[in-house]
Amino acid sequence: MSIISVRHLNYRYPLKKELTLVDLSFAINKGEFIGIVGQNLAGKSTLCQALIGLVPHFHKGAYGGIVEINGINVQESDVNTISEKAGIVFQNPFTQISGSKLTVYEEIAFGLENLGIPQKEMKMRIDQALKLLDIYECRNQNPFELSGGQMQRMAIASIITMRPEVIILDEPTSQLDPKGTEEVFRAINALSKEGMTVIMVEHKIESIAKYADRIMLMANGGIIDFDSPQKVFSRADILDYGVPPPVYTQICRQLGIRNKNTGLYPITLEEAYEWMVSTE
Repeated sequence: MSIISVRHLNYRYPLKKELTLVDLSFAINKGEFIGIVGQNLAGKSTLCQALIGLVPHFHKGAYGGIVEINGINVQESDVNTISEKAGIVFQNPFTQISGSKLTVYEEIAFGLENLGIPQKEMKMRIDQALKLLDIYECRNQNPFELSGGQMQRMAIASIITMRPEVIILDEPTSQLDPKGTEEVFRAINALSKEGMTVIMVEHKIESIAKYADRIMLMANGGIIDFDSPQKVFSRADILDYGVPPPVYTQICRQLGIRNKNTGLYPITLEEAYEWMVSTE
């Protein structure tokens, strides 16, 4: 069942001549982990903001088409209503920290307090999020004492305690080292397994290929492909769109190792080994 439906979405920023989003149509099912890849200026971040309603409610401009989240028309709803259905995490967690709270626990509680959530319910939600994202031991620390990976997970926790059906992440690991990146991906994958719909823009191809159910390849505001990681990263023209395939895909292409049934190349070491053994 589709939780997100986009039909013929077009958008142009004010004072711009060219469309930033060009006739986008797609559907995303509940519980899917969707990765969005493409060069800079492909329209990825603008799409994220269109899904959450920041386009067209905050960023004005020329807008056409329909975006629905669980039946709610984004254009016809206010941002507060949309935020009950979907939350967004930006690449820099500092932009989502209030700066007024002394502990991680208080920071995560900030949004729930504004919603008037009862204290007992608030505590239950916060504890669940802290444990799910593996930062429970950090709950009494100052938010600015956290590592990059911990801080990003705190930002994610502050969103998921609001219980959105969809979480959108715009390059959440861009400022993180490999350890922090893996921490965030594991946490996001856990949310997807729990039934939350995840949409992530990401340039770290190895990680997004490993975890995403489907990959959306964008260029010049349009969708080039929207399919399994194996199919998208096996495209012969993938480099033409400024997106390098995962390293194991590149190696297997050189060695001619592919799935004997589909003809597609593997995207992880484990998959490469499995397919190599199956051809012997």
